[in-house]
Amino acid sequence: MHRKPHWHACLESPIIMMSISFPSRKFLTVLCGTAAMATVAGCAKDNDIDVSGGVGITATRSACPAVAVPLHTGDVTLFDPATSRDARAIDIVAAITNVTPQCNDASEKVYQLASFDVIATRRDAGPARSVTLPYYGTVLQGGTAVVAKRLGNVVVTFPEGQTRGTGRAHASAYVDRAAATLPADIQERITRRRKAGDQDAAIDPLSLPEVRAAVQRASFELLIGFQLTQEQLEYNVRR
Repeated sequence: MHRKPHWHACLESPIIMMSISFPSRKFLTVLCGTAAMATVAGCAKDNDIDVSGGVGITATRSACPAVAVPLHTGDVTLFDPATSRDARAIDIVAAITNVTPQCNDASEKVYQLASFDVIATRRDAGPARSVTLPYYGTVLQGGTAVVAKRLGNVVVTFPEGQTRGTGRAHASAYVDRAAATLPADIQERITRRRKAGDQDAAIDPLSLPEVRAAVQRASFELLIGFQLTQEQLEYNVRR
């Protein structure tokens, strides 16, 4: 018997922000709702598990990988000449924006598709021009383990006489539902109703090391960014 696909788009969800560690010692801003530079999916739906990470902070778990743009890789600056870092030599500045995730969690392989726009400006309005920019889509488990990485190219087109150019691309990820699902005993410890007077009534279950570890293992992200050279990354970090 086939299950009807469930597609979840993160367009009308309340905004939730948090920081996630990334192997490069940078941080990832996660935003669930309409996107700016950093965006996230893995949005809430009915019957998902609601887990609280602290006073006033609530995140809703789903098998769908979160989608985000890591800091310092969401934009790229091209110079002419390429070796210059003088502001007067800036040729093109491009940024990833309007990230739109859509998740199909109807089967044992959860599929997350994230489309995004690239908005760019060039120094001089001249003849029509196209620029190809490489980007990556990386699947991360538990905040540190790279499960998969794919590279792609997005073509940004500048119309004749215009300094603004646009492009559109997408990244995707498959995640095993079993790996992204919390064990039943952990779910019970998180969702169990506690009454005043219970021995553990005042204990946040996420403060327990074994619960936090299980939640981390079952957490996946699809990270999207420009595939930068070392020099381009250093420029983004230092500016």
